[in-house]
Amino acid sequence: MDRIWLRNYPDGVPHDIDPGQYRSLTQLLEESFRKNARRPFSVCMEQWMTYGEVDELSTALGAWLQAQGLEPGARVALMLPNIPQFAVTMAAILRAGYTCVNVNPLYTARELEHQLKDSGATAIVILENFAHTLSEVVNRTPVQHVVVTSMGDLLGFWYGRWITFAVRHLAKMVPAFKLPLAGGRKVTPFTRALAQGRSMQLRPAAQTLDSVAFLQYTGGTTGLSKGAVLTHGNVVAAILQAEAWFTPALARIGDVSRTNGIMALPLYHIFALTLCMLSIRWGAHQTLIPNPRDIPRFIEVLKRRPFHLFPAVNTLFNALLQHPQFRSIDFSQLCVTQAGGMAASEGTARAWQKTTGCTMVEGWGMSETCAIGTNNPVLSREFSGTIGLPLPGIEIAIKDDDGRSLPQGDSGEICIRGPNVMVGYYQQPGETERAFTPDGFMRTGDVGIMDASGYTKIIDRKKDMILVSGFNVFPNELENVISMCPGVVECAAVGVADEKQGEAIKVFVVKNDPILTEEDVAKYCRQNLTGYKVPKYIEFREDLPKTNVGKILRRELRNGK
Repeated sequence: MDRIWLRNYPDGVPHDIDPGQYRSLTQLLEESFRKNARRPFSVCMEQWMTYGEVDELSTALGAWLQAQGLEPGARVALMLPNIPQFAVTMAAILRAGYTCVNVNPLYTARELEHQLKDSGATAIVILENFAHTLSEVVNRTPVQHVVVTSMGDLLGFWYGRWITFAVRHLAKMVPAFKLPLAGGRKVTPFTRALAQGRSMQLRPAAQTLDSVAFLQYTGGTTGLSKGAVLTHGNVVAAILQAEAWFTPALARIGDVSRTNGIMALPLYHIFALTLCMLSIRWGAHQTLIPNPRDIPRFIEVLKRRPFHLFPAVNTLFNALLQHPQFRSIDFSQLCVTQAGGMAASEGTARAWQKTTGCTMVEGWGMSETCAIGTNNPVLSREFSGTIGLPLPGIEIAIKDDDGRSLPQGDSGEICIRGPNVMVGYYQQPGETERAFTPDGFMRTGDVGIMDASGYTKIIDRKKDMILVSGFNVFPNELENVISMCPGVVECAAVGVADEKQGEAIKVFVVKNDPILTEEDVAKYCRQNLTGYKVPKYIEFREDLPKTNVGKILRRELRNGK
């Protein structure tokens, strides 16, 4: 196909990448660990960890996992927030020849049970704060090995003990739990597993780029979540694509290994996970934020040292901008503000650029595409409102329901093909077949238009489209416009049943101006939207329901929650 977007690639960005330079993702990790052994890998609560320490700890934990008799390719779940144990455990699982199953730590018992059963995970590494959830369901899952870690386990001997004590007894963030030992199940403290593993030998795993690295579960907001099968090759490709795209923006710091990336988005989410892997490829370091919802403390962390790469979702950018202390941060070293995970609003992007001096660059991707599929050029000087251009080696096609490519400028389903795209859904051949077109493109469920320059604009998700008297209305458009209304912090638009119109538009608004009224918002809409797009109902809310990643749950709003 004609890759029209290549004509607008930034200087120095290659058209394609070569995942074949590595035998596996494990090789990429181990090469970086050895090369950067003395360099800082991460900082969390002002406690530093080097690449050498990650190497040593993951070797020990990987050897311990192998000693438990897990079969090659076994699925091992991680139920951890952004703490040093995450990277150590992830690397250990991969180096031991197993498959990582990332689990949202805030899952309910029902959600956790589904993911553990669906993935067939036989082992899990979990923070004790969430062990009570596991205790409710573990007997109904295949899990036979449970490794329980405490918040302070890798934060230094004395400081770590203090943090664990404070979390358990002062903040009381560890609900009581008792993990049953039925059927020979073993429960092992994380520190004991490391101690035992240090006297064991990690056996090299027979892995190729076709080996499975991750089962990355989709959000599940429309039903039971599915595991996207991501191979070592998929992840290596995504790392190299991100490296090719982001490196030009970091040229002014001289050496990408000096990059400090802010990891506030949860590492179990594909967006943050891929950028974590990119940091490893660079030999750079990451600032881990275990609880980004604590905005005052988050801002204090941002004040401590220069940072260069800041990925987040629109809601997190918004929350930071609303805090009065945010403007006291030094943004002079910020090179890339990367928006993803959900649509970035123009209002938030403008406010961010005005405050920080850094353009918000929006990208698009899915768990199934190993995060980033398209992105705006990182040296952009203004927010474009599009999702940008396909990254190196990726093809985007706009197709109809039958899988036929549409003429340029027509709206249709955004479909993607490339070395970063999943091989399918775990043990769901029917879902996998429906996900791909005959010519190998994956259907994304997003409706979009590609312009003559190769930039794609998302109109909306198919299922979120509102039909008003026969006219298609897309919530993203409404939300982008209403977010510009003075006094509006964020908003969400949904369709509700209407006898006359079929559906009517209802908008939920969070405001920071107490005198803002429904009529003020309605007037702004009438001034900026065609008549049939003006909402019939406007409701103010203190907040909007969101996933842990920060995506607004329109489904819950439609259901009256």
